[in-house]
Amino acid sequence: MGDDVGAVRLTAWVRGRVQGVGFRWWARSKALELGLTGAATNLGDGRVEVVAEGPRSDCERLLGHLRGGATPGRVDSVVERWSSCRGTFTGFVER
Repeated sequence: MGDDVGAVRLTAWVRGRVQGVGFRWWARSKALELGLTGAATNLGDGRVEVVAEGPRSDCERLLGHLRGGATPGRVDSVVERWSSCRGTFTGFVER
């Protein structure tokens, strides 16, 4: 793994049929393949929040996976927000 120069935080809110279908596990496995840290969390309104930190190019790849149509369940929309990396995660967790 390289250094964290250029690391960013991607927060993506995924709407659709994404709870109870293995979506968080799937998102975690994709993020780990890319070497990202973060979390996938079920929200009370039925969305899943995916927070990932790492190089922007890898975060953009993860965003592409979230929007790519090959997820478990059904993704209706993904809203993204980019911010600076906070370094608060070790590994990638499901919550």
